[in-house]
Amino acid sequence: MKLLVVGTSYRTAPVAALEQLAVAPADLTRTLDRLIARPYVSEAVLVSTCNRVEVYAAVSGFHGGLGDICAVLGEHAGTPPAALANHLYVHYDAAAVDHVFRVAAGLDSMVVGEAQILGQLRDAYHWAAGADAAGRLLHELMQQALRVGKRAHAETGIDRAGQSVVTAALDLAAALLDGDLAGRPALVVGAGAMGALGVATLSRRGAGPLTVTNRGTDRAVRLAESYGASAAPMAELTDVLSTVDIVVAATASTEPVLTREVVARGLAGRDPGRGPLVLLDLAVPRDVAAGVAELDGVEVIDIARMAALLADEPAATDAAAVERIVTAEVDSFLTWLRGADVAPTVAALRGRAEDVVSAELRRLAQRRPDLTEGQRAEVARTVHRVVQRLLHQPTVRVRQLAAEPGGDQYAALLRELFGLQVPQTSPVDTVPDVVDTDTTPYPGGER
Repeated sequence: MKLLVVGTSYRTAPVAALEQLAVAPADLTRTLDRLIARPYVSEAVLVSTCNRVEVYAAVSGFHGGLGDICAVLGEHAGTPPAALANHLYVHYDAAAVDHVFRVAAGLDSMVVGEAQILGQLRDAYHWAAGADAAGRLLHELMQQALRVGKRAHAETGIDRAGQSVVTAALDLAAALLDGDLAGRPALVVGAGAMGALGVATLSRRGAGPLTVTNRGTDRAVRLAESYGASAAPMAELTDVLSTVDIVVAATASTEPVLTREVVARGLAGRDPGRGPLVLLDLAVPRDVAAGVAELDGVEVIDIARMAALLADEPAATDAAAVERIVTAEVDSFLTWLRGADVAPTVAALRGRAEDVVSAELRRLAQRRPDLTEGQRAEVARTVHRVVQRLLHQPTVRVRQLAAEPGGDQYAALLRELFGLQVPQTSPVDTVPDVVDTDTTPYPGGER
């Protein structure tokens, strides 16, 4: 079984393409079911955030697995798979592990070092586990990726600025509002993880008064109460827009929440001398309709604009240290994976030897019924001891060789030489429970 990553992100696709591919929570289980129902895909984790959609999969073949994943993504997006080709990137085996670890460490994020991706990866992993889509190989990969991400944040200062997509967006908003958010009335549309981060960050920066609105009023009330904000029903969205300077929109809606008509009505009741109404659209699909940016008195900052504005931002000073951590962890994981891959073959070889010994001992019992129980036991011990000694050095050596680059060929050679039938399963011996980032280290891994 091999690892395959197929994905797209703000680096490779415009927001319109990300919107097509984005998978809403309500569609996650169905999409995962479609993935693992394909002939070449046995396990899958699907990550869908505001700036990336990625499938991590255990596949039985590269080309077949790639075709299966692209077919499912194309079906979900309502477009032929070939139309997605220019926006997708593909990583296989070692490159797949490297990519997943880099994502977990924040090196592939729009804001380098942001820690929010760890929670998003954890959510994607838990969701896949709950849908029985993550098997042995992806359980191990995801647990180690989460641990690598946590290690990167614990051992370096890559996130010392506490940046996230939300904080970066608010920095851009502040630049449009005389450089300061303190005392600026603000609205957060959406009470999910991104919305909660928006409320927390606005509160920390002294913005206010703060208002939260959400389709589910109860969630808006709970979030607002946590930060001394107020909650408003979605039906009052237009009225609230006329009273604020900043809007953070981060819902899971499949259609724009802030339409041109809604925003225009809000602007009509707003004092024109207050400066621009800054709309931060952090949702994919977009919460702010395309035509809103054309309205006078409105500034829209969406994922596409953020990517352009942050493109030349210098990487965090500790990025090089995180790169070293990722490189070492990828090497450790691959060494372990190559060594573990030969284990079923070695077990099958020893099983074949045991079968041969047992068959010969049964023949001996039939041909020499005169042997006593003690004599037969002594013969059995001797034969078993000879077989174990003959197999010991080759099996120890093949494990050592298998842990080296290209080591998977040794397991294949053993299977060919001895005609062994080995089930095509993941090399991990057990399926662990879904855990947090600090557990289940692989042999040789560092904390």
